[in-house]
Amino acid sequence: MNIDASRFIGLWALLVSSFALQAADSLSLEQAIAMALAHDPRIEEKKAFVRQAEGMLQEAEGSEGFRYMVDSFLAVSTGVDGGFYEDGADSCSGNCEPRDDLYDADDGLSLWAGLTFAIVKPLATFGRLDNYQEAAQKNIAIKQQDVALQRDVVALQVVKAYYGYLTARDSRLLLEDTRRRLTGALELVEDWLQEDSGNVSQSDKYALQSGLGLIDNFLAEASSLEKIAMAGLKFLTGHEDSVIELADRRIKPVELPGESLDEWIQLALENRSEFKQVEAGLAARRALVEATRADEKPIVFAGVAGSLAYAPDRDRLDNPHVYDPFNHVAASPLIGMRWQFGPGAHEGRVAQAQAELDALVHKASFAREGIPFQVREQYYTMQAKYEAIGSMRKSSRAARRWMIAAYSDFEAGLEEADDIINALQVYVLAYAEYLRAVNDFNNLVSKMKSVSGVFQ
Repeated sequence: MNIDASRFIGLWALLVSSFALQAADSLSLEQAIAMALAHDPRIEEKKAFVRQAEGMLQEAEGSEGFRYMVDSFLAVSTGVDGGFYEDGADSCSGNCEPRDDLYDADDGLSLWAGLTFAIVKPLATFGRLDNYQEAAQKNIAIKQQDVALQRDVVALQVVKAYYGYLTARDSRLLLEDTRRRLTGALELVEDWLQEDSGNVSQSDKYALQSGLGLIDNFLAEASSLEKIAMAGLKFLTGHEDSVIELADRRIKPVELPGESLDEWIQLALENRSEFKQVEAGLAARRALVEATRADEKPIVFAGVAGSLAYAPDRDRLDNPHVYDPFNHVAASPLIGMRWQFGPGAHEGRVAQAQAELDALVHKASFAREGIPFQVREQYYTMQAKYEAIGSMRKSSRAARRWMIAAYSDFEAGLEEADDIINALQVYVLAYAEYLRAVNDFNNLVSKMKSVSGVFQ
């Protein structure tokens, strides 16, 4: 896909996403990613480097075409009347002297105009231009994969902000619910103390007040994370001045991908941008090495070259043995060879190019081993987090039942304040850990797709 087409599609996606946002007044994760990809200037920066690489290819291809060289001038010279010999004679018999009044202005001044030109085309460069063109073509592929990598980075940032906001919001709602329960319990204790009824003491009141202080601290932190995540989402999607409502009301774990580890590794080997970059980079480096080696060979060219000059106040000199720079016309087809060769410096340039190729070969070897390891690491982490979600879901549900039972028993006067605070604390920690596990898992699934090259 060319740059203009991708830019049009990006603009179209941004407009459609913006319209959907206004119409539905909510934003799904897919819409947020599409809007960010169409808006993010870092992607446009990478696309600019693609255009630069395309310009380098155009330059390499243009180097094998016709080359035009033109020099012209307009100046002033002394005027000259007469011929080649003394006193301006056109011919002479006997012992005659050539005239020597070049710098005298006895005949006035004259305008002097000149033009030299050459039109040449390389006929043979012995692999130099071909290899430079191949290197330029592979460089385009490298820069295009940079765009794909940047798109992945942006999309992962949107995922992090989207699920981060849902996690923070659900945490805030959890803490607000817990605070209401603690506030109700504290009001009940204060009433009992005031009426001198119930099996409570001042220590129960202080324990509940202490719990409320901790809840308020956690609430402030959760509210701040919620605002930061929303601000990040607005920034990434380019809607910093808009009110955004997310389509998801609660954070939920996404579906666990069904691919096996071997399938994920195979996907990575086939789709990772880094592999494509390394492959293109190796081809480009090999071409540059060959092009550098070809620098020691000549360039054969053909064309036409000529020059003309005219000074109206100088008589024309038509002697075939004397060149007249002021009045002449000359042109001729030509075939030639240009050869610039410095053995010591050339060997050094070849050695540098070969060393860079060797370094890239070793980097490619590491990538072939390192990327499968990265996939394995991500896969095992994702699987472990999925199991953790199930465990924490059970834990948080049991903790909620404990909290409700403890709160009911406390209202009935069967439990002390410490018991309800312990139950609330365990419930808050268990449910918060569950939310964190879901958030981590959802991000890990997106990252799993990213390290396998199939996210975008």
